[in-house]
Amino acid sequence: MLKHWPPLNALRGFEAAARLGSFHKAAEALNLTQSAISQQIRSLETYLEQPLFHRSGRSVSLTDAGHDLLSTTQSLLQHLAVGIRRLDQYRKPNQLVVNTSPAFARHWLLPRLADFHQRCPQVDLWLFTSFEVPDMATETIDLAIRDDLSAQAECSFSVLHQDLLYPACHPSLLAASARTTLHGEREMDWSHWQLEGGEDVGQQGKGLNFSDPGLLLDAASEGLGVALVSQLLARRAVEEGRLQALSVQRVRGPAWACLVHRDSQDDLLARQFLDWLRGALA
Repeated sequence: MLKHWPPLNALRGFEAAARLGSFHKAAEALNLTQSAISQQIRSLETYLEQPLFHRSGRSVSLTDAGHDLLSTTQSLLQHLAVGIRRLDQYRKPNQLVVNTSPAFARHWLLPRLADFHQRCPQVDLWLFTSFEVPDMATETIDLAIRDDLSAQAECSFSVLHQDLLYPACHPSLLAASARTTLHGEREMDWSHWQLEGGEDVGQQGKGLNFSDPGLLLDAASEGLGVALVSQLLARRAVEEGRLQALSVQRVRGPAWACLVHRDSQDDLLARQFLDWLRGALA
C-alpha cells in the first residue's frame, strides 16, 4: 500500500479536467479558479513524476499515463461517493440493523417480513446477512439471529428455538431406486443423523456437497437428491409440495439464538422485532 497518497482535491481536479477536456471548464464545474486547477494538476504530475496532459495553448489532451489514471480515478471517486451515500442509513432515527445467515433470511425471514412490516411499519429494518458470526462489539448491529451463536461481550444472549432435522427430498424422487445424497456441514452432515440414531434412508458417503444450508435446502427442493434439512427452514417448501420427509424420525438440530447489543436492549424497535420474532417462531 502507498505510504503517501496524492490529495483528493488534486484527483478531483484531474478527473474534471480530463472528462471536460479543459482546465477552464473543470474550474467552473468545481467552483475553483483556473489557476487552482492548474496548480492541482501540476502537483499531481510532480507526485507521479510524469505528465498527465499534452498542453497546446488553451487546449489539453491526455497522455497515455493520463488515460490510465483517469479510469482508476473515476472508479475511485464513484466508489467513494457510493460509500458516503451509504452512510445516510446511520442517520435514520427508526433504523434497526438485524444480522442473520443467508439461509435463515431467505427461507424463513423473507416470507414473513410483510407481516412484520404490516404490524410495525415505523421500523426501518436493515437486514444484513453474512456467513460468519458478526463481532457485535465492533460492527454496527443491533441484534443477530443465527444458529451458530455463542455469548459475546456487551450483548445479551438467549435461545429462541431448538430446531429438529430430518431427511427429505422432492416428491418426484420418493419412488426412485437410487437418489443422489446431498451433504451439508455441521448438523446437516449425515454423520450427525447417524450419531443421533437416525434410520438408514439410502444415504451414501458420496454425492453433492454444500457449505450453505440454504443452498442444500434449495437443492433438495429442486429434486437434486436427498438431504438432511432443518424443520424450521424447510416448512415453506413442505407446505408448497416441493419437499417431503423420508422418515418420521427427527433428531436434534441447531439452536437458533439471539444476541442483542447492550445499546439496543432497551430500544423500542428492537423489542418490537424480538416480540414479533418469538411469536412467529412459536
